[in-house]
Amino acid sequence: MPTELPPFWLIHVAVAAVWLYEGLWCKLLGGEPHQLRVVEAVPEYGPGFGLILLKTLGVIEVGLALWALSGMAPLFCAVVQTVFLIMLNTCGLLWARQIIHDPAGMVIKNFAFLMLVWVSASHPAWT
Repeated sequence: MPTELPPFWLIHVAVAAVWLYEGLWCKLLGGEPHQLRVVEAVPEYGPGFGLILLKTLGVIEVGLALWALSGMAPLFCAVVQTVFLIMLNTCGLLWARQIIHDPAGMVIKNFAFLMLVWVSASHPAWT
């Protein structure tokens, strides 16, 4: 059975691509309007603050994409990505569970993504 993995640069690109898609397309460019409804469900902020929160999250996610690509402080980057994604999932489940199409699927997919994040962090960038 072959034990070769894809080139590690491709793993770094895959991680960055997820953050870039979520941050740039879904949030900053409004490609996924459903995400606005999710952040508008945050108590005490609601619809008036939803768009600002969504755009802020988008900027953070684009930043994570660039950081993941850079290869700088990869383990710390993985920790930040993990904490951020757990925070997003937790808040979504607490405040917007009824709006999220498939909460269990969201958690499972994000768990798998975080495994890719940690594989990426365990190898030097662009090798």
